[in-house]
Amino acid sequence: MTTTSDVNRRAAELRELINHHSYLYYVLDNPEVSDAEYDALMQELKDLETEHPELVTPDSPTQRIGAAPVTAFGVVEHPQPLLSLSNAFSYEELCAWYHRVSEFLAGQQFDLVCEPKIDGLAVALTYVDRVLVTGATRGDGYRGENITQNVRTIGSIPLSVPREAPGKFEVRGEVYLPKSGFKRLNEERVRKGLHPFANPRNAAAGSLRQLDSRVTAERPLDIFVYGLGWAEDGTVPGTHWEIMHWLKSLGFKINPGIARYQDLDGVEEYYCNWRDNRESWPYEVDGVVVKVDSIAFQQELGAAAREPRWAIACKFPAVQGTTRLVDIGVNVGRTGRLNPYAILEPVRIGGVTISHAALHNEEDIHRKDIRIGDTVVVQRAGEVIPEIVGPVASKRTGEEKVFFMPQQCPVCGAEIIKPEGMAMHMCSNAACPSQALEKIRHFVSRGAMDIDGVGDKLCQALFNQGIVADAGDLYYLNREKLLEMDRMADKSVSHILDSIEKSKDRPLSRLIFGLGIIHVGEEYAELLAGKFTSIDALANASQEELMTLPSTGPKIAQSIIAFFRQEGNRSIIQKLRDAGVKMEEKKDTAEFERMTLAGKEFVLTGKLDSLSRYEAEARIRERGGKASSSVTKKTSYVVVGADPGSKLARARQLGVEVVNEEQFLNLLGQEGIKP
Repeated sequence: MTTTSDVNRRAAELRELINHHSYLYYVLDNPEVSDAEYDALMQELKDLETEHPELVTPDSPTQRIGAAPVTAFGVVEHPQPLLSLSNAFSYEELCAWYHRVSEFLAGQQFDLVCEPKIDGLAVALTYVDRVLVTGATRGDGYRGENITQNVRTIGSIPLSVPREAPGKFEVRGEVYLPKSGFKRLNEERVRKGLHPFANPRNAAAGSLRQLDSRVTAERPLDIFVYGLGWAEDGTVPGTHWEIMHWLKSLGFKINPGIARYQDLDGVEEYYCNWRDNRESWPYEVDGVVVKVDSIAFQQELGAAAREPRWAIACKFPAVQGTTRLVDIGVNVGRTGRLNPYAILEPVRIGGVTISHAALHNEEDIHRKDIRIGDTVVVQRAGEVIPEIVGPVASKRTGEEKVFFMPQQCPVCGAEIIKPEGMAMHMCSNAACPSQALEKIRHFVSRGAMDIDGVGDKLCQALFNQGIVADAGDLYYLNREKLLEMDRMADKSVSHILDSIEKSKDRPLSRLIFGLGIIHVGEEYAELLAGKFTSIDALANASQEELMTLPSTGPKIAQSIIAFFRQEGNRSIIQKLRDAGVKMEEKKDTAEFERMTLAGKEFVLTGKLDSLSRYEAEARIRERGGKASSSVTKKTSYVVVGADPGSKLARARQLGVEVVNEEQFLNLLGQEGIKP
């Protein structure tokens, strides 16, 4: 007689056995059993779980087959951002990056790890108690789409990991579609009368974004893990090379082409090998990623904007082709700038069909002598953005036309102006519909008022239907209006209205940035908020007052004054005021007037007793200073607390002034700082 313990034991044995064979098949490409034997084991486990549903576990191999369709993708917050890599398109640019890293590390020796850059979709996989709980796309680097059900269908992604793994950690990798799988998928789509995918990357991305994960499960997706995002409750190796092989020991699939070198000579040979043999590999590769091996050095190097200083993508040469330039179109951006773009006879380059390409401005078009009707050379710059290299003049017929920017805005018909000393043309109408839509999108973005749930598509729909004409109208949306729109459920509407209400209390700097004033970025908006403390004070500021701020010249000052002079802009601000959006910061005006740290750059290392790192950096910014993560020759002060890191040694090597916590607090409180 079969007992409950016998059933439990057999189910556990089957899960372990199937996971073992899945690893051999999907990760090592070295199966030990036939497909029929594997299928028999899987069927036995399915039968057991059907008879005993309590035996089903989240990491069971049977759970890979796909769940029922979900209504929409949720959003996953990344605990640590998924940064994008800077690019090098030549050996000289790689050398320049290497020398910058060497300078940052004060000449210390460092190894480099090279990996092929897979042309796929970046994902973050989170494991809790050694079980996969979340799979997410990169998204904007801070928030991604929740695609957990879909990544669970990929055979080379472990649903659970061994006991020696940390209790909670995140692994990052690139999901891709092998060339052979891409070919089979397209052949099947053609047979069904569907359009084929343009390239393997698009096919992989589309597969992961299926609302029905059973569709994803039918596609031969694979993954190469390229790094550890973060880990808790465990010790991890101290170099990238060791981490990758440690992840391999936990059951993750790493690229067998990974290699480690002591200098650029080895890196160059590695790059040339992959470049010259790219067509022979079973997956698409668009370059080589080079990383500093030491994790301690990576932390010391930090990041600039959204790009880590310790890694770079060495892209393969752009793929070029020729086609006919049918016409040149013009669109209008958020700031009123007119952006010309090329309309091309479709041409297939590097596996992608291209029908449009970037053009910078009228001067650049004339400099390259590009004419409408020309046969032109088109390249995928960095394998992504199509651009026109130049015309094939020998193929001209005499029918080609020289392009000139329109004298009236193509959207609203207003006069086009070209500011003195600038290459761009501008629409003179601040109420231009095209500008209005882009400004609404900017206003709700993460760095501005961060209104969650109001994305590009909803902004477009609200604008097209005449419900929202400018950012101010967002605060007068109601449940009835939103529920009348397509695909709007009560829960989504509640979330949107709640996000709009919360945004009313955003810091003044976020509002200033969200208004979309030309030349005013996030950091400069913080400086303006600290100086003027209210929208009214900023609106009434003179050019002389504005130019007392660090790095403020006549161009920025005039841009701010011109913005508040526009009646349309003042109307939007009044709408926001009437809706209850916060228009001022209740802070000590005199404190900000002093701007004691203007023009000074600080780096903190170690733990402070009186302030958290976040509070200390906020105090620096409030006084016009800049808080940075890396020590350079431009650093003014390195603030040292308890247990400082390598930044202290770096500061001493560069001769940067080092201050303790007491000295730092004095700097925050005194009237001025001597150079």
